[in-house]
Amino acid sequence: MPGEDIPCDHGRHPLLPKGEHVKLIIQIPCYNEADTLAITLRELPRTMEGFDKVEWLIINDGSTDNTIEVAKTNGVDHIISFTNNQGLARGFMAGLDACLKLGADVIVNTDADNQYCAADIPLLVSPILDKRADIVVGARPIGEIKHFSMIKKFLQKLGSLIVRIASKTDLPDTTSGFRAMNRDAALRLNVFNDYTYTLETIIQAGQKNMAIVSVPIRVNDDLRPSRLVKSIPRYVQKSIITIIRIFVVYKPFRFFMAISLLLIASGLVVGMRFLYYYFSAGGEGHIQSLILASILLGIGFQMVAVAFLADLQAVNRRLTEDVQFRLRKIESSGKAGSSEVGH
Repeated sequence: MPGEDIPCDHGRHPLLPKGEHVKLIIQIPCYNEADTLAITLRELPRTMEGFDKVEWLIINDGSTDNTIEVAKTNGVDHIISFTNNQGLARGFMAGLDACLKLGADVIVNTDADNQYCAADIPLLVSPILDKRADIVVGARPIGEIKHFSMIKKFLQKLGSLIVRIASKTDLPDTTSGFRAMNRDAALRLNVFNDYTYTLETIIQAGQKNMAIVSVPIRVNDDLRPSRLVKSIPRYVQKSIITIIRIFVVYKPFRFFMAISLLLIASGLVVGMRFLYYYFSAGGEGHIQSLILASILLGIGFQMVAVAFLADLQAVNRRLTEDVQFRLRKIESSGKAGSSEVGH
């Protein structure tokens, strides 16, 4: 029956203390997924070694089809609903917040289009149960996925490379949405990007010294076109904006200082050109070089000030996030039952 916990008799994970009740919640962001959701749910586990409860939660992101009815029919325990479409990133964070309030000890995120192989969920949660990781990301065999274009494969790899640099991690597939995290990690995460959560959460995890690992996972056949990749030009545009925004938010000092040094260096080169012609030609001509050098140097030194101000803002953000973590921990300390919540 929907909303009913199914009793199970499974073994206790060897590294979990006796008497500890551990809950796993599998969350699925959904936007008009009535055609694929039932297929995805049929593959999800209801029992798993190491957990006393395995529950399902969907985030209904303003669907206009019968996604909710399909979810209820197929036994989803919890439904979080937006009145209108908010985007994947906000849906992901709403799901984490709901899972925490429902008492989840481990949260698994997967997609409603059955892209990821649900049989690999034990692989995702194993490093968390073994206390080896706070976050686990499933690494897809991107090079072998037939429905990925060459441009998309290239951008996936480029994005992963940049995120590895910014987060100081070695994850091969940073855009994978198939991931697991423990309760403490979920409490610490924030997403400021409305487009996607995948890159930003990994960078945060790296900067907050969370233990994050990757495990190889399998993928299923494509059931529908990607909602994030509506067209290659738009995907390229969104990817570039996301990557730039990541550096501005999480590496502000390095980002603005790099720009300032480039401007100052350019100003010095142009200034040297002016001085060369000034002395060699008796001070005549090339006044435009002096003007350009002055502008470049002026903006460059202003960007140095911006770099330090941005770094101070980053410090304040980290302090605010620490306060937010403590508040979230207090707010989510209670246990809740089945729910259907509107946002």
